[in-house]
Amino acid sequence: MRGLNRSYDAAVAAIDSANADDPTAITVRGVPQPLAYVHGVLAAGWVQRLVAEPDDALLLAARAHHLRRWEVPRSTYPEGRAAYLRWRRDQKARHASDVAALLYVAGYDATTIERVQALIRREQVDGAQVVEDAACLVFLETQLGDMVPRFDRGRLLEVIRKTAGKMSPAGLAAVVDVPLADAERALLADALA
Repeated sequence: MRGLNRSYDAAVAAIDSANADDPTAITVRGVPQPLAYVHGVLAAGWVQRLVAEPDDALLLAARAHHLRRWEVPRSTYPEGRAAYLRWRRDQKARHASDVAALLYVAGYDATTIERVQALIRREQVDGAQVVEDAACLVFLETQLGDMVPRFDRGRLLEVIRKTAGKMSPAGLAAVVDVPLADAERALLADALA
């Protein structure tokens, strides 16, 4: 909570409530939680670690970066990298569109809402790289371990390197603080060496 900022508190409650409906649960830091919910909470936490005094828009964009993501599963798009990238782009646009109504009801003005939307879409605006860094750090914590048994080592190294390629130096420096099992930590070290 950000003190007496009722708009922020109301927006966080609305985003968290929407994301708590995610039927996919994962165990993170020993606690089973809805996937979209935990992604938002962790991403906002990373933003707070990466930026000394993040504003509401930055924190809300991180919190909502996967808003109701399960509603349009990856499986609704064709196989292949091009379709995957289209799905991701479409998801960012949908998350940005959906968050506007929640922020309006919470009392935010059009300027703040538009900034949150631009951050979620990762447009070239101040703070977009921080949201990307936070999303990448959350990905490493919550999904890398599940990928290890499903992919060969070469593919895993490629995924980690592509993720690292989207990150800033500050985001990459924070990778050491991501809670990972020893096997994932070693894989990450090899990929980033």
